[in-house]
This record gives sequence, C-alpha cells and structure tokens, in this order.
Amino acid sequence: MSPIVDHWSADEWNRLLGRIERGKFTPFLGAGASADALPLGSAVAKQWAEERGYPLWDADDLAKVAQFLAVVSEDAMTPKEEIQELFERVAVAPDFFSEEEPYAILADLPLPIYLTTNYDDFLVQALRARGKDPVQDFCRWTDRPSLRARPSVFDRPEGFEPTPERPLVYHFHGLIDLPESLVLTEDDYVDFLVNVAAEDVVPPRIREALADSMLVFLGYRIADWNFRVLYRGLVERIDSSGRRLNMTVQLQPEGVPGSAEAARDYLERYYRWMKVRVFWGDIRDFMMALREHRSAHGV
Repeated sequence: MSPIVDHWSADEWNRLLGRIERGKFTPFLGAGASADALPLGSAVAKQWAEERGYPLWDADDLAKVAQFLAVVSEDAMTPKEEIQELFERVAVAPDFFSEEEPYAILADLPLPIYLTTNYDDFLVQALRARGKDPVQDFCRWTDRPSLRARPSVFDRPEGFEPTPERPLVYHFHGLIDLPESLVLTEDDYVDFLVNVAAEDVVPPRIREALADSMLVFLGYRIADWNFRVLYRGLVERIDSSGRRLNMTVQLQPEGVPGSAEAARDYLERYYRWMKVRVFWGDIRDFMMALREHRSAHGV
C-alpha cells in the first residue's frame, strides 16, 4: 500500500467529519471502487474489441465497444448479457472484514444513503457484514416494462426512509442481476441523460441527497462517461443555491515528462470550476485517512 499523503487542513477534515455524523455525506461509487475484484471497463472493452474486430481507434471505451457489439449482433441486449456472464465468471468479492478494505470502512460510516453507478452488490455485502440491513434499489431510467413492473422501495404503501441502520444503496446504472437495467452502450447513456432530467425518474429522496449533502466521488476519473454524465446531467441540474462543496478522490495525473505538475494544476482548476474539492490519491489512501481522522476524534 502506498503511504498516505494527507494534504488537507484540519478545518477541511473537521468539516467532512461533521457532515458524516449529521448524515450529510453521500458516497458516490464508480468502477474504481471495485477494481480489485472486477476488471475495469477499459480492460473489458479491449478484450471485446480484440475478440470481435472492433474497427475504430478507441478500443478502450466500453460504451463505444458495447455499442458496436449491439449493432453487429442486431441485439441491444447482447453486450448486457455478456457483461453479466463476465461478472459471474470473474468476480471475487473483497474481504469485507479487513481493516484496510475501502468497502468495509465505507460500511462503518453512519450514513443513510450510498449512491453508485456500479452494477455489483459489493457495497450491500459490506453493509451486511457490518450488521446492517441495507435496502437495494435502482434507477428506472427506461420505460422497459420489465423494469417498471419492479416497484421501487419508495413505492411501498408504508413508505421508506433510509437510516444508518437500514441504509439505501441506490444504483443509477442498473443491477448486474437485471441486465435490462444496465446503462452500458452509447445509446443507453444518451437515453439515461435525457430521461433522468424528468423529475419522476429519480425519487425525491435521492434528489434530496444529491442537492443537500456533500457528494464524494470514489472510483471515477475526470474523463469517465459515468462522471461527466452524472455530474453535468444530473447533479448540476438540481438547485445549487444551498449546495455544499462536493469532492472527488483522484490519482495523481500522469502527463508527458515534465508536465505532471501542469496537469495537476489544470485539473485542480477544472474541479474548482465545478465546485468540487480534490483529494489526490487512490480510494484506499482516502478511506484509510478518513478512518484515522475519525478515530482521532473518537468516532
């Protein structure tokens, strides 16, 4: 494990810890959070591109390669079923009882809502391993009847309000066990972006979490489709008058020789323009630093 470089001030950490304790801290997990257990999208794209003869230059772009598979097979479900089969073959769940496992540290936090674009259920498993009773739900971003027929937890007659003991794990891009729900191809991303703008697609409680808590993006890169579509198409659409500063955990940029510092300066400016604070490091660095600061404050 790389050494933890904690470059944040005490005030910044105190603000973040206070929001965790008040339930105003909402993790938003991307593919990098599961990188030790599942192949990244770029690796899947390259494998599919090589096997299927993808003819373009961007063979590491999963959305584009998945679109290619859908077109050549004349079946939009083909790439979704293939990624479901891939997950079933290669997924190895993290050690949810390890003190250094990011999922375990996340599951220890007293939070009512966790958001993700991942298809896997590792976060649900981690919460259960910590003695919690998580509820899982997903975004009905398409009018496909098989998805609309599955009621949301928010449609229950008795209602539903997530709590730290019974948190909600909400999947924006679908569940691997329900391939029809997956946002995977370029067409899916376009449809998702158009449809989530409608107020009845994203439940009010989720919209509240997006607007009224600090969003912490874990496992995304600035170039990811997931991050750009979500932030520009969803987060920025919600009233920002009282929005808290959001944050993202990012690896140190790697540019051509001599340009890494310039690349970091540019990215700092880019994120500041988006009102997003950057923690430079990987997910494990951030989660270990977070655990140490919580421990130092007796929580």
